[in-house]
Amino acid sequence: MPRKVIESRSDYQHDGTLAYFDRDLYPAVLNLIRQHNGKRVLDIGCGTGALSRLLAGIGCKVVGMDPSTTGIAAARGIVPQARFYELGVYDDPALIAERDFDCVVSTDVIEHLFYPAYLPRFVAAKLKSGGILILSTPYHGYLKNLALSLCGRWDPHFTPLWDGGHIKFWSRVTLSQLLATNGFQVVAFRGIGRAPWLWKDMVLVARKVGP
Repeated sequence: MPRKVIESRSDYQHDGTLAYFDRDLYPAVLNLIRQHNGKRVLDIGCGTGALSRLLAGIGCKVVGMDPSTTGIAAARGIVPQARFYELGVYDDPALIAERDFDCVVSTDVIEHLFYPAYLPRFVAAKLKSGGILILSTPYHGYLKNLALSLCGRWDPHFTPLWDGGHIKFWSRVTLSQLLATNGFQVVAFRGIGRAPWLWKDMVLVARKVGP
């Protein structure tokens, strides 16, 4: 794996739309933050600040980060009480002044990364000992993939015609392996949306192991 990763930040811009709300995922994330008593939260891949605003609304002290210039500008406008950094997980974690967060959240980011191990490594540098990572990504498993094949939905679902888009497709097993090899112990799993085993998303909750 290279020591320095360089990607065009033009691939990570937002159109400034602020109305996005994931009605299944975001309430689940907020409940997990409450469950783990998260007070100081880092939102990785915060985009235009939709989730950061909700986190601030339940009393969290929020720091957000995203490589998108337009996304960060929008987030600063709608969550003025939070602090935002125009950074991605390939950047140096020390560029974020805050540290020892209770929780880090990253919703539907890791499937866009060529080098996904950089995300848990970045998180480990910012979390306090025993802190919690709440990580979501589109769910993939045997039954869902079989259903996609039987319904003739394989090409639309995994389309290569989407510029940028998803470049990694995770199962519970593979995402758990990624976290375990980078200093985390998975403590909970939740499927989000649709029917069981055909979930739209999955959320893994992982505890940082060690200092």
